[in-house]
Amino acid sequence: MSNIGLVQLRDLATAALTTSKTSPENAAMVAAALVKADADGIPSHGVSRLPAYADQARAGKVDGLVKPIITRTAAATISVDAGSGFAVPAIRAGISAALDIVPETGMVGIGIAHSHHGGVVGHHVEPFADAGLIAIGFTNSPAAIAPWGGNRALFGTNPIAFACPRSGGQPIVADFSTSKVARGKIKLAADKGEPIPGDWAVDADGHPTTDAKAAMAGSLLPMGDAKGAALVMMIEILSATLNASNHGFEASSFFDDKGPPPNIGQFFIVIDPARFGGAKFQDRLAVLVGAILDQPGTRLPGPRRFALRANAEADGVNIPEGLLADLRARAG
Repeated sequence: MSNIGLVQLRDLATAALTTSKTSPENAAMVAAALVKADADGIPSHGVSRLPAYADQARAGKVDGLVKPIITRTAAATISVDAGSGFAVPAIRAGISAALDIVPETGMVGIGIAHSHHGGVVGHHVEPFADAGLIAIGFTNSPAAIAPWGGNRALFGTNPIAFACPRSGGQPIVADFSTSKVARGKIKLAADKGEPIPGDWAVDADGHPTTDAKAAMAGSLLPMGDAKGAALVMMIEILSATLNASNHGFEASSFFDDKGPPPNIGQFFIVIDPARFGGAKFQDRLAVLVGAILDQPGTRLPGPRRFALRANAEADGVNIPEGLLADLRARAG
């Protein structure tokens, strides 16, 4: 492992994408998102993804040059066509439009169509909390989870994220995949030749496995068993079906440059709490947070991530030497 500062890593990642048929503007946004994941201690969604991203841009599986098209379809609804490009520029465009609209409407729905890997979904809802708003985000992904009782992967790991502003403190940010574990963690284990816990996934024959490579060829298990499988389906409908985009079983892989664009979808709901609880919202939230933290051993979702980010901003992050060598070679 080699330590590298965040600014240097962002510059390197941006250059590696720019030389791979990606516009400087798109490259900078995507690189910043990947580096932020590493800073937050989520390497499965960090610059380890960049070689696949760059290869896909070179192959045309993702359009690194496209600009998202934003359409306000009603007073409080925004549709963004990612144009088979990277998800981050399309999502950022939707966030910006929603922040302009929500003072007028109180709530906004944002649909992202024909998109790519959404990265850390929590990062996309954070800006709303910073603006005093509540936000929920969803994305589907290539098939990894079978429907409950089935034996063939149909849905993606379909993450969900939630952000809520907190007066006098860091926002509450919850972010998790609806599989028992994110597929990216299994991919990292497979790349390193490391085993995985036996309750994460099944192999291609439906048998529990500790072999990460066998798990990649099989299906992940949903959190919460049948209830979790229902949540996975709900997110699939909100992300893909609602946005006329590819379902998980129709989408190509995020991990290689083969096949057509994944063209999956994302969906966000933005809420101005002042339109409901008014000035009392933060008072009531403080009561709830106090009751949670009053119990020994409890914590809110988010602080660990923010602490890791602050440390990374000061001390940099550790990245595998082989990966850094790959990025430098791509950067030219």
